[in-house]
Amino acid sequence: MEHHAYFWLKEEHKNAADIAVFEKALDELYKISEISGGTWGKSSATAARPVTDKTFDYGLSMHFESIEKHDLYQVHPEHDVFVDSFKSWWEKALIMDVG
Repeated sequence: MEHHAYFWLKEEHKNAADIAVFEKALDELYKISEISGGTWGKSSATAARPVTDKTFDYGLSMHFESIEKHDLYQVHPEHDVFVDSFKSWWEKALIMDVG
């Protein structure tokens, strides 16, 4: 299954120092053993289309071998550290899971 998360950062966190902290934290998430792969990044420089939302600041995609591994990730202490550390930085967060 795949877990997709999109983040819109509050304006006060769109500075070089905060971005470096946030990106390091994204990297750390991928060290959680239940995650079998994935990537994170900013919106790609694709052509604008009516169906494409390019307003998010960061998106991540995580691959899990099963829903059970996804569920373990959701309650993993490092996932909680990430959410607790950065939820006040988000204007908006959107999660989409595909299985």
